[in-house]
Amino acid sequence: MPLTVADGSIDPVSLKQVPEKFIIFYSSVVDGKLWCPDCVVVDGLVQRTFGKPDGPSALVVYVGDRSQWKSSTNIYRGAPWNINSVPTIVRVEDGVEVGRLVDSEIFSGLEEFTR
Repeated sequence: MPLTVADGSIDPVSLKQVPEKFIIFYSSVVDGKLWCPDCVVVDGLVQRTFGKPDGPSALVVYVGDRSQWKSSTNIYRGAPWNINSVPTIVRVEDGVEVGRLVDSEIFSGLEEFTR
């Protein structure tokens, strides 16, 4: 199933009710590319995993440009997501977070995490 990109105006609480089973928190695209080097590094794996027709469903949420992300008031840093680092991939079942992979955990654990 192709990756879906969240509308920038979506409320963080509303993300709990999206149909996708995985939410990928990424840095925003600035000047045509993700500004976060760690997001760039995992993007190929993410695209191969979630972008294929029979892949798991995933929603990409851009957390903002560097200054927006670094702000302690960034809407994704607080409840319900408490994202402290990008990239972060959260697995959601029936509106409840059941697991997450952060940064380098994505390389070693994504295949098993998405089964």
